[in-house]
Amino acid sequence: MHDIVNLEAVGVAGVFLASTEFIDAAAAQARALGADPAVIFVPHPIQDRTDDEMRALADSAIEDIVASITGADSER
Repeated sequence: MHDIVNLEAVGVAGVFLASTEFIDAAAAQARALGADPAVIFVPHPIQDRTDDEMRALADSAIEDIVASITGADSER
C-alpha cells in the first residue's frame, strides 16, 4: 500500500494488486495513510500456484488493471 501511495504522490499511475486474503488489511492501511488508491484483488492463495495458474490469474485481472490505470471502463 505504501508503494502505490508513494508512486501516486509523484504522479505515477498505478493500482494496488493483492490477493483476497488482504482485503481488510488493505482497507485499514489505506485509511491509515489517508489514501484511496485503485485496488484489485485476485483469489487467494497465490504462493503455491503453478506458473500456468499464475498466468490465468493475471489474464483474469489484466483488463481491470489496465482500465483502472487508464481510467477506461472495464467491460467486466
